[in-house]
Amino acid sequence: MVSAMQDDIFDDIEMLKHFEPGVQAPIGTENAWYFIYSGHAVLGSQHNRQWQPIAQDQYLALSLTPLSQVYMGTLRGVACYGVELAWGFEAPVNHYWTGLRRLLLQTDESLFAIVGRGRQLLEWHRTHQFCGQCGQLMQDHPVDRARQCLSCDKLFYPRLSPCIIVLVTRGEELLLARGAGHSDAVYSTLAGFIEAGETVEQAVHREVMEEVGLELQKPVYQGSQSWPFPHQLMLGFEAAYHSGEIAIDEKEIADARWWHFTELPRHPPEMSISGRLIHNYVQRLIKQRE
Repeated sequence: MVSAMQDDIFDDIEMLKHFEPGVQAPIGTENAWYFIYSGHAVLGSQHNRQWQPIAQDQYLALSLTPLSQVYMGTLRGVACYGVELAWGFEAPVNHYWTGLRRLLLQTDESLFAIVGRGRQLLEWHRTHQFCGQCGQLMQDHPVDRARQCLSCDKLFYPRLSPCIIVLVTRGEELLLARGAGHSDAVYSTLAGFIEAGETVEQAVHREVMEEVGLELQKPVYQGSQSWPFPHQLMLGFEAAYHSGEIAIDEKEIADARWWHFTELPRHPPEMSISGRLIHNYVQRLIKQRE
């Protein structure tokens, strides 16, 4: 049974290597994992010592009525499904909801990537019930991960919104900012959406100029992270300061300043790409001092 081997699976920090995306769900499977969502929260069971998706026997016992369901693929050969319930759906007895951002702090990045995939696929299904070209009903394509119009055959693939996120540096100082309207006191790196007709590098320079009024040297790519809020792909960069004085866009930024790497404010955890950019740069500075 799935439930008998679940602890070993979800202790594997490289489980993403064992996840195979798929389009066509298998027929008559005895075992499956169910990633169950309500808004930006995902369901967990109080019987498990750490968060993990719901095993098939548990899922069937809950007798839920989902708004939609998508087949995601397989994890170590076991089928995985994303299930969407209504916003505000009360957690069943002995179960609980946890927000995706909170889950990012509680679980492995590899598992979070699979959870995020399910959330994004369900969001795509929910917002692509009707064709954007002719307005008629859509259905899943039988082979590709796409939605196909029943009338004009137009195909729509899962939406991704590419964003840049950049750590601006000045020697031993890091530029960190707090977003306008954010109730917490977390300082983070700068980020923004890439506009139509724009290169990734142009987006880095434009966003930094718009938000804090600084000119940069050449941005250097560091890595990426899927960010299911609701469908971003974060492209991470470092860029050294070139010139200018901080002048914030008050519509976007509440505060921005240079911080010495030994006196950083509260900032995102290393599980997020912002936290990873900060951590990696600080570690390099520490090594340089040794």
